[in-house]
Amino acid sequence: MKKYLYLIFISLSLSNCYTYKTSAETDDIKETQPETGQKSKKQLTANVAAVNQADLSATSSEKIGPVKASKPRAVSITEKLEPNKFYKIDVADRSYKIQVDKWESDSLVAHVIHKPKKILKFHKNQINQSTIAERRFSQPVADILTVTAYAGIGVGIWALVSK
Repeated sequence: MKKYLYLIFISLSLSNCYTYKTSAETDDIKETQPETGQKSKKQLTANVAAVNQADLSATSSEKIGPVKASKPRAVSITEKLEPNKFYKIDVADRSYKIQVDKWESDSLVAHVIHKPKKILKFHKNQINQSTIAERRFSQPVADILTVTAYAGIGVGIWALVSK
């Protein structure tokens, strides 16, 4: 039993609350999740007003479709990789987790996360742009780790008290 308990503690200590997501994944998440607060109310009001305006100007035989948002513009790789942020990139079939330092003309100067002495330089054409993933805080993972930690503390207290 102690062996399994130690394995659980070790696995929880090695996990973290950060995940790497590509820009396409984050755009999909933003589209599927409604915004909260005043922005969503204003957006709903604007959509209703647009539909009402279109309804007034349309004839009975025309169909009115949903109001679509414009697609985001294409972003260059220099705009995607901002200094002092963490990314996961693929270069020549190798994956690197880096912190961007700066851009020197067409070259990216970065270092491996938690190893500032190991400096990497890549030309912008070497980096696979479709697989650039930005590090983001994951609230669901944090919640799972918190609940698990509280449960472990509760079981530990129960084990001490029940003896």
